[in-house]
Amino acid sequence: MSWRTVIVKNRCKLSYKNDYMLIISDGKEKALHISEIGTLIIENTAVNITAYLLCELARYKVKIIFCDHQRNPYSEIIPYYGAHNASKQMHRQIQWPQTAKDKIWQRIVAQKIIKQAQVVYRETSNQTSCETLMNFAASVLSGDTTNREAHAAKFYFKELFGPQFSRDSSSDINAALNYGYSILLSAFNREITSAGYSTTMGVNHCNEYNPFNLTCDLMEPFRPIVDREVYKCRSFAFDDFFKSRLIDILNHKVIILGKEQFLSNAINIYVKLFFRAMEEGSNKDLPEYELI
Repeated sequence: MSWRTVIVKNRCKLSYKNDYMLIISDGKEKALHISEIGTLIIENTAVNITAYLLCELARYKVKIIFCDHQRNPYSEIIPYYGAHNASKQMHRQIQWPQTAKDKIWQRIVAQKIIKQAQVVYRETSNQTSCETLMNFAASVLSGDTTNREAHAAKFYFKELFGPQFSRDSSSDINAALNYGYSILLSAFNREITSAGYSTTMGVNHCNEYNPFNLTCDLMEPFRPIVDREVYKCRSFAFDDFFKSRLIDILNHKVIILGKEQFLSNAINIYVKLFFRAMEEGSNKDLPEYELI
């Protein structure tokens, strides 16, 4: 089972040999079995990587993330077909009824706001703010037609990071949030494509220029995990240490379906049950997770 998150920070060559990824640098060679790798993050733009290795990593369903010159996630590789029945699954996805999409989006938004309330209470002990967010969650309608998500988010971020904070500003906190969300997005992309579905066709997000509409939908309730980690590290500069804390969130434990799971496993469970709920036309099977 893949479990490692591998970060390549220095200039080197990455190649393939007998199911191993070879890391060649300064005349030295290291080998890592591909089956152990869950995510490969290439931070250095001077890294050379062979096409053969890229194909094998994709075959093993390893998530590959490329960073820009500022070492921030910029792009990733997603295989065309993550499952043998991808064509069948995508045909089903196209036919999801709008009423089912609206109902499940209502549940997703409510889950997200509830987690935001829990983060605010745990990190600031502000009972009043927690109750305000819980009221937002309770008032979410089918399809979130009254846009409770946006209203809650505006209130939530100011309670967490201060009244002057804005998600549109240029700051270390926003850079850290975006970095952490990129890690989450990549993890969800992997599970969606592995199940044979398309990341482009969402239940709410529908931007024609966004190749990850469904991913953006499903990751919403998990964003507060990133927010919480950024809050804990808010006094630090956004450096390699900060990034390593955010990358490690996939190894954090949460409770889902009554059991402790690594976040990466919880995402797998959540995505599978989401697709089951959509195929059965019910949002009751979409589980909530609990922070630990």
